[in-house]
Amino acid sequence: MPVFKQRLENEVETVAFGRLLGKQLSTGGRVYIRGDLGAGKTTLCRGILRCFGHQGAVKSPTFTLVEPYELTRQTIYHFDLYRLGHPNELEYIGIDDYFQPGNLCLVEWPERALDALPQCDLEVTLIIVDRIRLLELTPCSDLGDRICRNLQLRDHQVGEVDNESA
Repeated sequence: MPVFKQRLENEVETVAFGRLLGKQLSTGGRVYIRGDLGAGKTTLCRGILRCFGHQGAVKSPTFTLVEPYELTRQTIYHFDLYRLGHPNELEYIGIDDYFQPGNLCLVEWPERALDALPQCDLEVTLIIVDRIRLLELTPCSDLGDRICRNLQLRDHQVGEVDNESA
């Protein structure tokens, strides 16, 4: 399965890429987002939520573990598992109820849950190098594979247009 990589210069580009990724998630899915503190996980989630029409603040649900967004076109659950004490705590919030077909689940710090989460469709890794975010998408399902292929095709087409206009 192909891996997709993108360089994001700043917060504006991270939100814009989140919007682009959101378009690929119109039917729902499970996206697990990894990265150090301050890497841009919540900023990426903000872009995805903006794609679906959310205009309010997007805060990382560090203390509540999950923030639901009931939007016109999609139900989105934004998880932040940074303060998760033990993976068994997810049973108390009814974790299985959130991961229903058609819902979009964005999970920051999925590694804290060990094996308590279902398989993701797409794994996002954000790394900061010299104040630049390096984003890597790794597909983990057919949906994730399709998303990576669509983004690669889009980049290829944009590159062709750029080369023709040069």
